[in-house]
Amino acid sequence: MEKQGNIQINSQNLMPIIKRWLYSDKDIFLRELISNGCDAMTKLKKLESLGKAEIKEELCIKIDVDKENKTLSITDSGLGMTAEEVEKYITQVAFSGAEDFLKKYEDTNGDGIIGHFGLGFYSSYMVAKVVKIQTLSYESGATGVEWESDGNETYSIKDANLDKVGTKITLYLSDGEEEFLEDGKLRELLQKYCMFMPYNIYLNYKDGEENKPLNNTTPLYLKDPKEVKDEEYIEFYKNTFSQFEEPLFWLHLNVDYPFNLKGILYFPKIKENYDINNGQVKLFCNQVFIADNIKEIIPEYLLLLKGVIDCPDIPLNVSRSFLQNDREVAKISKHITKKVADKLTSMYKNEREKYEKCWNDIHPFIKFGALKEEDFYDKIKDIMLFENTNGKFKSLSEIKGDGESEVKVYYTSDRDMQASYISMYEKDEKEVYYLEHPIDKPLINALEYKNEKLKFSRVDSTVLSSEDTTISEEEKNSIAETFKEVLGEELNVKIESLKDESLPVTMLLTEESRRMREMLAMYGNPDMLKESEKDYVLVLNSNNDIIKNIKNAQDKQSVVKFLYGLAKIQSKKLSASEFKDFISASSELLKKNV
Repeated sequence: MEKQGNIQINSQNLMPIIKRWLYSDKDIFLRELISNGCDAMTKLKKLESLGKAEIKEELCIKIDVDKENKTLSITDSGLGMTAEEVEKYITQVAFSGAEDFLKKYEDTNGDGIIGHFGLGFYSSYMVAKVVKIQTLSYESGATGVEWESDGNETYSIKDANLDKVGTKITLYLSDGEEEFLEDGKLRELLQKYCMFMPYNIYLNYKDGEENKPLNNTTPLYLKDPKEVKDEEYIEFYKNTFSQFEEPLFWLHLNVDYPFNLKGILYFPKIKENYDINNGQVKLFCNQVFIADNIKEIIPEYLLLLKGVIDCPDIPLNVSRSFLQNDREVAKISKHITKKVADKLTSMYKNEREKYEKCWNDIHPFIKFGALKEEDFYDKIKDIMLFENTNGKFKSLSEIKGDGESEVKVYYTSDRDMQASYISMYEKDEKEVYYLEHPIDKPLINALEYKNEKLKFSRVDSTVLSSEDTTISEEEKNSIAETFKEVLGEELNVKIESLKDESLPVTMLLTEESRRMREMLAMYGNPDMLKESEKDYVLVLNSNNDIIKNIKNAQDKQSVVKFLYGLAKIQSKKLSASEFKDFISASSELLKKNV
């Protein structure tokens, strides 16, 4: 048997779903009701432009609180509704008045219309036990309408004596929802969700008094970038993100094709231990706040920035809180990434001095992006900067040169701890670069993987020595044996001729061994991380008089132990027992010479 029929939806079962599960946060009800009011006013403006209506008063939203009766009302001066329209758009769940309007006036292209699904009104039942609508249509001779319902299956509708075109929605708040009657709470929600709504929003409007709107109807990102001054960008940044510190620079997005996208991305000063959650990129749709830091639009590494993005073309889900998977979303995200890379490249080429001054503040997000996304890496790989110990910056392309020869990059991960090693390289006239941020460790591995001729070597992994003619091989072996006898046979001792004559000893750990330790620290068994003296190389400087004459020392054992402790201090933090031994050796040495 084959049969066809219509799927039946029971409103009694549907309403609890809408009230409890459709929206992630009940605060959103205020955004939804104000958005509906904005749509009503946008439609009225459109009708006026077509000669079908007349606007007689300010298009605005008024929010009023009555604590005694526990009511919150939202009033708009839009086109209002007739009784027939109330029954059509309010009592039929998911019947969108916005969509109906767009079908009727197809040439509007949806400009400024926010609603699409016809569900926003019902978010009011998340906080209200009863909702009343009082509305008067713009149509000539229309009668006022009053509709009321507790959000279940039934409602009442009747004529009302109203004299102003528009709609007033009154929420009789449920027990426990009194916070939405507090001025502070309402201002907080309006600042979050409605700060850039296209019509003025007033809280507790008083006739005959000066009333200041709580929102900015013409946010800076909607303006032509050519007409905006630097001071305006800075002021907008401080006001929007409650910042005292000025941004380093910014990128103004203004795209009309192939999609509509406007916004401003600010590059703040990024601290060394910067938390990605400190970034804040606000996503708007037709000046209506959607969410912070939506990763489908803003790649994770760009969330270190602060900014606003307004894109009417983004495909939202029915709660207007999340994006639907869509090819357009990927296109928008890719475009934003490209614009950021273009901005950085432009600064590198045309404002090199400014770019270098900003580098230490912005490099974490650039390096993070290079690690996270291949396309971004390809765009910015040659403009990544490296600062050397002389305070000079070189780009990766400048360091690599022609790319044909192998290039070894010497670097320090801690300029204070590795100061003696840096001094050795500087005296050998070798450049040493600062790579001290936590993100530099994975970056080094990635750069070597992508550039076969590029090798990174930390200053404490090797020494630059010259041919030694001042001391014989026999003497070298004798000195090495002296150290091994005192310190233990397992010790790896080498004698090298270093240009820095003032440095008697130093301790090395090969680049490969150290990277293996770092990898194990991240993924491996902690037991495998225990240090062994065999992993280190104790380098004795045959150019130093102490090493040359150690055989003549009055107390060789104390001198050797002291020098060994000195070498350890240069390369790592001493353990409690090691530090105790160093103090003891130092004391013995002083006793013999004081």
